[in-house]
Amino acid sequence: MRAQFVFQEIWIGLRRNLTMTISLVITVAIAMALFGTGLLIKAQVDKSQSFWNDKVEVSIFLCAKTSSNQNCARKDVSDPEKTELKKLLDGRPEVSKVVYEDRDTAYKRFQQRFASSPAFVSSTKVGDIPDSFRIRLKDPKEFEKVAEVVRGKPGVDAVVNEQDILKKFFGILDGLQWAALLIAFIQVVAAVLLVGNTVRLSAFNRRRETGIMRLVGASNLYIQMPFILEGAIAGLIGGMFAAVLLVGSKIYLIDQLRESVGFALELGWGSVFGIIIFSICVGVLLCAGASFLTLRRYLKV
Repeated sequence: MRAQFVFQEIWIGLRRNLTMTISLVITVAIAMALFGTGLLIKAQVDKSQSFWNDKVEVSIFLCAKTSSNQNCARKDVSDPEKTELKKLLDGRPEVSKVVYEDRDTAYKRFQQRFASSPAFVSSTKVGDIPDSFRIRLKDPKEFEKVAEVVRGKPGVDAVVNEQDILKKFFGILDGLQWAALLIAFIQVVAAVLLVGNTVRLSAFNRRRETGIMRLVGASNLYIQMPFILEGAIAGLIGGMFAAVLLVGSKIYLIDQLRESVGFALELGWGSVFGIIIFSICVGVLLCAGASFLTLRRYLKV
């Protein structure tokens, strides 16, 4: 197969259908950028989940004068009640660690965790967060067993499972990820249709040349290769634009999201470049595959 002839045919095809090629490149770029963004969000969520799952705690908030729980009777928890609760928790087989946290320590930890939201911190003062016991369970699934034991005990205001909060939070991020992938899928369908139309138009414009090539004994692969490579090149160019958009997504979406919601771990550039390369490969294979399938149906060789 003469490489010079193949590249010449590719250039002719791209030049003749310039507007459709540009449309295809833009569509592939948007589709792969959205696809890659969905993968970036998934990678960040998975990394954060693996980090936080090892640090999930159960918080037992103790009674304070501001408590609305009738069991607290508008008074602070007493020292004997704290001692009794500590003894009860230490004796539970499901519990691996118990830490008492007074309101001053809780407020300092709150300030550190939400340092990026000064307005939120300034609206909270010492005493708004009551004393608590922070419990690490051997198995987070055993939460209800511990909760049933301490609920209603003297001095207990509320029992909060941080895992439930994390599930809701990561559920929202999963929804964002699937929304990006859904839009990417719609864009992929549009890209496939554009590839098909571009290849059909190119094949129609060069029907005389392909007919002559067929008469002189050219193989199907020799005739089809320029059309397939046209789609692959358009997919590659679109993938390169998508790579630029994905770098922007990392800086202006993923990093900003991490700072806003307090992700403990940052998604490294190694993972980002891996997703970029994967997205480019998907774009090239998508366009080349769509070209091949369209040729099999519409190009009479």
